[in-house]
Amino acid sequence: MGPEPTTTEPSVQTENRPKVIAFANQKGGVAKTTTTLNLAVAFAEKGNRVLCIDMDPQGNLTMSQGIDPDTVERSMYDVLVHHMSIREVIRKREIDIACASIDLAGAEIAMSAQIGRERSLQKALRAVAEDYDFVCIDTPPSLGLLTINALTAADKVIVPVQCEYLSMRGLIQLQNTLQMIRENLNPDVEIEGILPTLMDTRTVHAKEAIEILEENFGDRVFASRIKKTIRFAEAPVKGMSVLKYDPDGMAAQSYRDLATEVLANGKR
Repeated sequence: MGPEPTTTEPSVQTENRPKVIAFANQKGGVAKTTTTLNLAVAFAEKGNRVLCIDMDPQGNLTMSQGIDPDTVERSMYDVLVHHMSIREVIRKREIDIACASIDLAGAEIAMSAQIGRERSLQKALRAVAEDYDFVCIDTPPSLGLLTINALTAADKVIVPVQCEYLSMRGLIQLQNTLQMIRENLNPDVEIEGILPTLMDTRTVHAKEAIEILEENFGDRVFASRIKKTIRFAEAPVKGMSVLKYDPDGMAAQSYRDLATEVLANGKR
C-alpha cells in the first residue's frame, strides 16, 4: 500500500486559488514594477509558484525579464479584449510572466463597450487558479480600467510610495477608488500594506515622510523599507531581478524581508 494522502496542504492549495496581489499607485516612478518583480522572485525563492501579470502598456515588467514588448505577438491585450486564454501569453523566466505589449494602451477603449469589462482579468485568472500560489499584478500609473481590472481581481493591494509629501497625496485618491471597488465590484479587497520606496535615509525629509505615513496609516505601513540604490536601475537592463543580479546585496535582502513580512500574513 502506498502512503496515506496528507490533509495538511496549505490553504492556498485547498482553495485551489492563488493569493492575488495588485501593486498600485496612480503616481508613476514609485518603484511599482521593481517591487512587483522582486517581491515575486522573493516569493519564488521561498518555494512558491508565482505568476506576474504586466498590465502596464509601457511593458516595464515584461522588459525587466528580458522580453521586448514590441516583439510580443500575443499579450494581455488579447486576454482582456479577445478573451484569449492567459496561458497563451505566459512566458517562463525567473518567474512566469503574462506579457504586456504596446497595444495594451488601446485596451481600455476596446473594452469600454464590453459588459463586465471590469472583471475581464478576474475571469482570465480562473484558467490558472490551480497552477500558482501567488499572482502579482503590475498596474499602470493611473486609475483607469486596467488598474480597476487588477483591483477587482485582487485579494490584496500593496502600495509602493516614494517618501515624498507629493507622492503620498495620491494615497487618498487610491483609497477612494478602492472604496468604490469594494462597494461595486470586489467587497473583500484590502490594502495589504504601504511600502516606503526609493528612500534616501540621509534626508530629514524622508524621515518626516515616514512619520506622516505612520501617523495616517499606522500598522499598515510595512516595517520593510526599500532604499535607493543604483542596483534597481542596473538589474532590468540585464533582464533580471535584483535578487538574481546582486543576490547578496542590500536591495535583494530588503525584498526578501518584505516577502517574509507578507507571508507572515501582514502581522506587524
